[in-house]
Amino acid sequence: MSVSSQEDEGAKTPEAGHEQSGLAEIPWIVFWAVIIAVVIRTFVFQPFSIPSPSMESTLLVGDYLFVSKFSYGFSHYSLPWSPRLFSGRILASQPQRGDVVVFRLPREPDVDYIKRVIGLPGDRVQMINGVLNINGVPVKRERIDNYVGDDGGGPVRRWRETLPNGVTYTTLDLYDNAQLDNTDVFTVPPGHYFMMGDNRDNSTDSRVPRDQHGVGFVPAENLIGRAQLVFFSIGGHEPGWHFWSWPSTVRWGRLFTIVR
Repeated sequence: MSVSSQEDEGAKTPEAGHEQSGLAEIPWIVFWAVIIAVVIRTFVFQPFSIPSPSMESTLLVGDYLFVSKFSYGFSHYSLPWSPRLFSGRILASQPQRGDVVVFRLPREPDVDYIKRVIGLPGDRVQMINGVLNINGVPVKRERIDNYVGDDGGGPVRRWRETLPNGVTYTTLDLYDNAQLDNTDVFTVPPGHYFMMGDNRDNSTDSRVPRDQHGVGFVPAENLIGRAQLVFFSIGGHEPGWHFWSWPSTVRWGRLFTIVR
């Protein structure tokens, strides 16, 4: 019996050692998981949510999307907590007209905004009777079906605009002779961009100067990345974590749609 007892104890010892070894590895697994998550968030993709209707009907309140951090290179705003370790951009590339971009608000650089790139450095941008003009030429637009929100709001007049580089998207027109339907000519300075929301009469953007609590021209350094994919969307003004309401409030048709 004594031999049998010793054999049993000997058989248990390696298993106990395995358990201790597995427990010791957990902190390292968590550590590397955090490092990988930080690297992905900093250099590859970062999730954002849409809190306002300024980009309707392209993006809706309650959309959650991935933004590619590598599209335009990296600035200190790409880093967690935005430490000013360097100036300018590393591996910089210029956005194109029509890109939907997340950027830091120039007058309040801890705030993220999302708008569409309309003007590049050197462009002259103006609104005339609600029509976008770039470098003295009206942007082509055509009337399409009215927009009705998923909350029943509307209908709102909707247009399809085509920029000089061929990028097309839709804009909303809430009011005739709205405050920003007629503007001065804005000449975009070097190293800056002119941003506008697709919901033209409900968007504080580059048409409003910084000293008037607007966006103004956006420096290249403030760009965070390009909006790429809607991975989740929930309506009814519900927070995304209210999983018990998902069957009725998730916008299933918007999941995994490309942002254009």
